[in-house]
Amino acid sequence: MVQIPGGEFVMGTDDPQSYEPERPAHRVKVAAFMMDVTEVTNEQFKAFVDATHFVTQAEQVPDWEQLKLQLPVGTPKPEQEKLVAGSLVFTPANEPVSGDDASAWWKWVPGANWRHPEGPDSNLDGRWNHPVVQVSWSDARAYATWAGKRLPTEAEWEFAARGGLEQKRYAWGDDFMPDGKRMANIWQGHFPDRNTNEDGFARTAPVKSFPANGYGLYDMIGNSWEWCADWFDARAYQQVASGVCENPAGPARSFNPENPDASQRVIRGGSFMCAENYCRNYRPSARRGTDWDTGLSNLGFRCVK
Repeated sequence: MVQIPGGEFVMGTDDPQSYEPERPAHRVKVAAFMMDVTEVTNEQFKAFVDATHFVTQAEQVPDWEQLKLQLPVGTPKPEQEKLVAGSLVFTPANEPVSGDDASAWWKWVPGANWRHPEGPDSNLDGRWNHPVVQVSWSDARAYATWAGKRLPTEAEWEFAARGGLEQKRYAWGDDFMPDGKRMANIWQGHFPDRNTNEDGFARTAPVKSFPANGYGLYDMIGNSWEWCADWFDARAYQQVASGVCENPAGPARSFNPENPDASQRVIRGGSFMCAENYCRNYRPSARRGTDWDTGLSNLGFRCVK
């Protein structure tokens, strides 16, 4: 871990080329804390599972009574044989598709979990130093508790991601590729059908493959999204009072107008799937919500204390 000094900063952005949940910018103060230098790796997560025999949500048969709480009222129960353990796997499209239909590149794959990120035929050989993925928010919290740590608040995460830089578009400054150098593992080419892999990575990369930020933190941007402690409310910044907010813990409940029935937690940092033509979330102010019980092949976490 590394010491993050804490202090006052401008959270969010007023940049018109950002997404609405990032606006408006507002002043926040956070106390000092420690943060993992890298995303939690497969090797680290395996140590947790070996020690505790923990079973992640993707490895469990879905509980319909819990699942239906996040669906519109009246949604019919699927056939029992379809309620199987599995997770969502990124599956590149074969041709250009509309960016409005995520089902064109996300597939539910039975047997996909942290040990088998792309499904039963995949494994972690050669990927033990990659970020663990296919872990839900509750899986990440369980690991953090075992490690004597916790998940970062959204404010702590953004403060750390900025690395001491004030109001810069990226975690390393305002230039996307300073001196022509790639600074994070994101998508190159046209998403989701053509990845040129100019950075050498089609999916996750080993941690520390790209430069650290000003606080010595690696992969705060790109590689895998990272869970935060807070509930996700798309309107949260619009409701912030004037002045300086100290150590905000986030809203009391989740709200996403695009998915009002969901219970979502904040994810930050973007991933290897973020592209100029689809998801420009490779910025420290970018924020999204994901269902707390969901695993994805581009979503991991890191801890603080």
